[in-house]
Amino acid sequence: MSLITKQMKEAMAGGSWIRRMFEAGIQMKQEFGEDAVCDFSLGNPDLPPPPAVAEGLRKLAARAGEPFSLGYMPNAGFPWAREMLARHLSVEQGIALSADDVVLSCGAAGAINALFHSVLEPGDLVLSFRPYFVEYGAYARNHGGGFDTVPSKPNTFALDLDALASAITPRTRALILNSPNNPTGVIYSLEELTKLAALLEKKSAENGRPIFLVADEPYRFLAFDGAQVPSLLPLYEHAVVVSSFSKNLSIPGERLGYLALSPRMRGREELVAALTLSNRVLGYVNPPVVGQHLMAEALNSTVDVSVYARRRDMMAEVLTKAGYEFHMPRGAFYFFPKSPISDDVAFVSQNLLKQRILAVPGSGFGGPGHFRLAFCVQEEVISRSLDGFKKALQG
Repeated sequence: MSLITKQMKEAMAGGSWIRRMFEAGIQMKQEFGEDAVCDFSLGNPDLPPPPAVAEGLRKLAARAGEPFSLGYMPNAGFPWAREMLARHLSVEQGIALSADDVVLSCGAAGAINALFHSVLEPGDLVLSFRPYFVEYGAYARNHGGGFDTVPSKPNTFALDLDALASAITPRTRALILNSPNNPTGVIYSLEELTKLAALLEKKSAENGRPIFLVADEPYRFLAFDGAQVPSLLPLYEHAVVVSSFSKNLSIPGERLGYLALSPRMRGREELVAALTLSNRVLGYVNPPVVGQHLMAEALNSTVDVSVYARRRDMMAEVLTKAGYEFHMPRGAFYFFPKSPISDDVAFVSQNLLKQRILAVPGSGFGGPGHFRLAFCVQEEVISRSLDGFKKALQG
């Protein structure tokens, strides 16, 4: 007799390749030592938080003895925190937002779950372009929805809008878009996003209800070579930006995220009320107190992105010297090279692992024939991986 559901059994059997490789890395480091392993498996930012984060902690600690300093607040977050964030996002997103357009959450994952809990009816479908962040499907299924993917264009990973148009049905309720993209590092252009918005407007009208366009943007701050990340909020009435402070402030364990609704969205007051209730009934209750105080102090700060830029160049040099084919990432901290053999799982779990290099198979992201490397690691790790990458090509 099983204690768990069939759905959970299936989820556990599938698992996440990211976590599997991360756990394999722990065992390998224990066996061979930290310096013998090149671990590119997990997108865990290793840069220290900017100094403003420490200052925020000191200021909060000074008030921690006061009543309610760490107590409950409204389920959408402190009003002052929402107001600060709305002002910041108005500049970042290029459209005027008020505190009433913003809901704070327990990380970007909590934000997506609150949104899907609020807008999905049983049987509704969420779409995403592949490759995609693997947990999107779980988030949709958590709330009675289905999940399906649409191919991006080969080699460039640009949006294939014809494929999307064919995939949309009356059941389609949301499209989730990640730019800069995990795992490819692609940044979608303003031209293709404008065409995407027009397509969704047309399909929403045909379906008789809106298709939400969910912009998952935790890597917005990390764009290279002067690249710009276009905002979706001015382009589409039913756009929702979801993000967090995990990567730009290097505080993923603090779990502070948010949703921002397009001010063009008619009836958004009802959706904000639903999101606020979802925060509570999903068990998040309210966003982290500490995280909101850190955000208040560090909202205009970020980690040193020049470090990531230097690592990207180093990783590109290593892969080029080793003989791999790849698309240069324009944002985020991932490479998504082609696997030299068709079976990317075998290449990662055998060839690379034999050389004590940890990567994640592209199949885990809906991108078979590739593998993902997270370059949020020390430069020394990138440098010493060259020989291992070369040997992995030889089998």
